[in-house]
Amino acid sequence: MSDSTASLKSTLRADLTTSMKAKDALRTQTLRMLIAAVQKEEVAGKEARELTDDEVVKVLAKESKKRGESAEIYTENGRGELAAKERAEAQIIDEYLPTPLTDAELADIADTAIAQVAEELGERPGVRQMGQVMKAASALAAGKADGSRISKAVKDRL
Repeated sequence: MSDSTASLKSTLRADLTTSMKAKDALRTQTLRMLIAAVQKEEVAGKEARELTDDEVVKVLAKESKKRGESAEIYTENGRGELAAKERAEAQIIDEYLPTPLTDAELADIADTAIAQVAEELGERPGVRQMGQVMKAASALAAGKADGSRISKAVKDRL
């Protein structure tokens, strides 16, 4: 990732300049698209605002997931060259995302979230409190795992 002083957005911009100078067409195109997606998110809603690094990570994760889904569809339809381009873009995007959590780390997060909710409730949460546990677990995972993986880990523990 980047050092703590530079924001993720400024890192993307600096890397865009570097890739343009290096004439790396795919990286340049992907970074332009990411910066546009971040800017679009910044003006979405009632008023324009600057995204935090965590919010930028969410935008990037969404874009990476889109690339993966597109690649699968292209592969199913025998369009290998398009699937390869989508995968290459996803790989570039993933360089800017935090390292995904392992299943063991996810299980620890689920346990911690359950313990936090148990403390709030005064009893061990059940499946009915899944939403509360998911909220705590998602906050702990901080963009390092997608919702379906967090949900599975929590369900396995409840």
